Amino acid sequence: MKRDYSLADIAEFLGAELRGDGSTRISGLNTLQNAGAGELAFLANPKYASQLSGTRAEAVILSADQAAAAAGNCLILDNPYLGYAKITAWFTTASCQAAGIHPSAVIHANAMVKDDVYIGPNVVIESGAKIQSGCSIEANCFIGSGSVLGENCQLSANVSVYHDVSLGNRVRVHSGTVIGADGFGFAPNGQGGWQKIHQIGGVRVGDDVEIGACTTIDRGALGDTVIGNMVIIDNHVQIAHNCVVGDNTAMAAYSGIAGSSVLGRNCILGGSACVVGHIEICDNVMLTAKTLATKNITQPGSYSSIVTPLMTTAEWRKNSVRIGQLDDLIKRLKRVEQSSAAKPDKQ
Repeated sequence: MKRDYSLADIAEFLGAELRGDGSTRISGLNTLQNAGAGELAFLANPKYASQLSGTRAEAVILSADQAAAAAGNCLILDNPYLGYAKITAWFTTASCQAAGIHPSAVIHANAMVKDDVYIGPNVVIESGAKIQSGCSIEANCFIGSGSVLGENCQLSANVSVYHDVSLGNRVRVHSGTVIGADGFGFAPNGQGGWQKIHQIGGVRVGDDVEIGACTTIDRGALGDTVIGNMVIIDNHVQIAHNCVVGDNTAMAAYSGIAGSSVLGRNCILGGSACVVGHIEICDNVMLTAKTLATKNITQPGSYSSIVTPLMTTAEWRKNSVRIGQLDDLIKRLKRVEQSSAAKPDKQ
């Protein structure tokens, strides 16, 4: 499908100030460096400002303070990156399936499926499941018994939603993700082995959540694992049983939270950041990449942890405490050195 819009229409959609020819046609998006005729670029990061003078873009989304240096058509916004994010919806190449049910899909007679949904090849929907209006479920997905998909959910191919899982409205789940698998619950059996703890809770996902590819969200052991509204989850993220993830939280690839931990609202976990089990992280906390949170965090802010050489756990525990004392030790050493320097030499 060809995409071609006037610059005036784009400016109206974004609420941007238009400087230039509103009849200019825009047929694609590109970077400042690579854009050509008919393409719209954006400038959000000042490190790329030097590319503005040489860009061949038909128009550029930028802020008012950068617009003075632009020679061509401009769309001026306070937040150019947000403007770029919004206009990508007009140029996405992702296919949109018309409503209909593929003949190879298997839908239990007791499942409730609205008429205006798309259900692709080899999809299986079990007894008691509910698929609300506007949903799109692509090939080879599985929806377990009693699970609910809210309005306008999108499941890419090969997503597995186990039994008793609830997805809110407008939830997007990418391929390979598993929601509602058993949490990692086992009790030592006293004979060197393990007794499985059957996980009898579920998973509740809020509205407007996006879940990346190959991510796993485990069901609760008792009660539900809960994902709040507007949460964004990257690829290869692990969320264990009975965790709670607050509204608007973002989790980057390979991050994970262990069982029964709580993340507050508006938190950010960098790549490979992890949270141990049974702790609470307050609202507005950022864990930088590869950080390991091992205790409650009660004050908003950015937190990081230090990677040490491999050592026994006993040594690591002692040294991790000492690392936390280093700043105080250095200050004390400086005071001693300054005191010694101030004393006159004895003859």
